[in-house]
Amino acid sequence: MTRELPLSHDLRHALHEGIAATFEGVQRDLADLVRVPSVSAAAFDPAHVTASARAVAALLRDAGMPQVEILSVPGGAPAVLAHRAGDGAGHVLLYAHHDVQPPGEGWSSDPFEPVIREGRMYGRGAADDKAGVMAHVGAIRALLAQASAAPGALPLPAITVFVEGEEEVGSPTFAQFLRTYGDRLAADVVVVADSANWKVGIPALTTSLRGLVDAVVQVDVLEHAVHSGMFGGPVLDATTQLVRLLATLHDDAGDVAVAGLDRVPTADLDYPEDVFRQEAGVLPGLTLSGTGSLPDRLWGKSALSIIGIDATAVDRASNTLAHTARAKISMRLAPGQDPGEAEAALLAHLQAAAPTTCRVTLHPGERGSGFLAPRGAASDLAHAAFAQAWGRESVEVGIGGSIPFIADLVTLNPDSAILITGVEDPHSRAHGADESVHLGELRKAVEAEALLLAAVGAGGLSGGVPRA
Repeated sequence: MTRELPLSHDLRHALHEGIAATFEGVQRDLADLVRVPSVSAAAFDPAHVTASARAVAALLRDAGMPQVEILSVPGGAPAVLAHRAGDGAGHVLLYAHHDVQPPGEGWSSDPFEPVIREGRMYGRGAADDKAGVMAHVGAIRALLAQASAAPGALPLPAITVFVEGEEEVGSPTFAQFLRTYGDRLAADVVVVADSANWKVGIPALTTSLRGLVDAVVQVDVLEHAVHSGMFGGPVLDATTQLVRLLATLHDDAGDVAVAGLDRVPTADLDYPEDVFRQEAGVLPGLTLSGTGSLPDRLWGKSALSIIGIDATAVDRASNTLAHTARAKISMRLAPGQDPGEAEAALLAHLQAAAPTTCRVTLHPGERGSGFLAPRGAASDLAHAAFAQAWGRESVEVGIGGSIPFIADLVTLNPDSAILITGVEDPHSRAHGADESVHLGELRKAVEAEALLLAAVGAGGLSGGVPRA
């Protein structure tokens, strides 16, 4: 299927050449952002997040955004909000985040001193999501430079840029931020630059996200720890009982066994098992869990993981029966599943499975809604922009992870189109050691976003995209 942009060949060529000629500056500015250790986790210095916000604000001002502010709500991290009035059609909100995950262990180089190896820039935040920030900055630079070179030939939409500073800790004050500043974030199209492409060289629009429910399950058996030799037998320790309870959450095939969870159809994409194994780092010789196609298991069905256990450490173990044990459960939900209903289903399962030999308590945690995007003129424009920038057709994918704030954006802008894009790829290792971004893909992402903004300004939302 061929998609076309409502832009002249000369304009598309001029944007392509302009971005190629100035991309070295985008790369240099990304490296400077990576050098700011803007970890938003509570154990790290928040001054670095503030410094990162200031750096992003300066980049947007230098790119030509006339209104740039650093804003926050009580208890929240600094966010950058910028706006430029348009002389063309439409209003586009560009989202990214400037905070990053803790560096962790296992890096081949300093995580906050970017290095380039084989066309990739390595550093914490290089992909997630400071590359998203620079995709916005680079696109705005290119468009304003072209508009200045040919006055009147490139009508642009109104552009608002929102770059938050607490996404990596779950955007805890995002709802409050929307209540305070939401009127300034309304738009016809929202571009969220915080996702991934299908492969290097194959651009993708993310059309579904799984929701999220997490909780801590606690098992109590005794008032205090007791001697395992003197009392073991009539009493099973809390750790054993917790493990037995957790084992009921999956069936023998590895599918989630909690009743009442939804399932939705997924994109019809070929995802070879050997490719998945390599990308996920599955150990040789092991079989995969669950049933259905890989996209079905990754995007359309629930998944449940035990991401933490509080129990006696092996090197501190004594011959005693543990009186209490806890585990943190992370459950990903099919797009469209109500998180409250899923949490209730998890609680009902654990209560039904709990034996009379222990006391089970569920402590609810974070909830997040998933996302399922409808097809429309904005997504057609995005696919057309991808095809122009990459020189090949784009695909639609789901993402197994969750971005809960998108549900808040949908609530704020119920009539707007949400486009989830990104510059990551399966080798980016976001959140892990040796995180990186493919610089060639970033340049194409800058071009695609510039083309999308130009197409909206040219009235592409009202007329759709012609197809041959």
